[in-house]
Amino acid sequence: MKPDEAYGLIFSWDNVVADTRALKRKAWKELALEEGKDIPEDDDMQRLALYAGVDDVLHKHFLSDETQNEMERLKLRFSQLYYDNVLKLERPMEGLRDWLEAVHTARIPCAVVSSLDRKIMVEALDRMGLNKYFQAVVTEEDGMESIAHRFLSAAVKLDRKPSKCVVFEDDPRGVTAAHNCTMMAVALIGAHPAYDLGQADLAVANFGELSVINLRRLFANKGSTFMDLQKQIIEKAPQKRKLTVDTIF
Repeated sequence: MKPDEAYGLIFSWDNVVADTRALKRKAWKELALEEGKDIPEDDDMQRLALYAGVDDVLHKHFLSDETQNEMERLKLRFSQLYYDNVLKLERPMEGLRDWLEAVHTARIPCAVVSSLDRKIMVEALDRMGLNKYFQAVVTEEDGMESIAHRFLSAAVKLDRKPSKCVVFEDDPRGVTAAHNCTMMAVALIGAHPAYDLGQADLAVANFGELSVINLRRLFANKGSTFMDLQKQIIEKAPQKRKLTVDTIF
């Protein structure tokens, strides 16, 4: 195995593989139109629609105390609208296809993680022409309870140690989850500004800024700049530094 092949790359679906911010906004507007509701376009609503739970948005803008029995119907309808929009996707995030082609050429395995239904995920990836780049997918059917569990499940499916994996995220919570799994984290600046992503090992505006050399540099510097827990492990067992291509659990 070549050194680059020892890495594993894990991509979050939301706003990393696909622009789900736009899809969610569209689904909420469609639901509001169907229900005859007028939802505001201000920043507070945008943040609520993108980051709050579906229940919170429905309670705030769609339901009154007299219509609580409508919750399940509206949740189901929102999901249908969102999934319909997902299945119409034709383009991934800017620069992603070229980046995936580069790591595919370097024979670095990749996984994508999401809370979507597996069938929806596979169909969306196929429509965007990305299926061949992902050797593993983690979806709702995997039953993972947290973001960190999804990342660890992806590492297992890729047959790579967590400490050899790089997570691509756009959310500070995802960056924290990656680090808690002893993984590196590359943050995509967009939904969150760069200063909110300061804990990431690398933050970029788009995938066009990346190269395979970036991955090598991340791991080359890990011993001195990554996590305290890892530095302690290295100090206690320095001989493990030689096992740079070991990928089997």
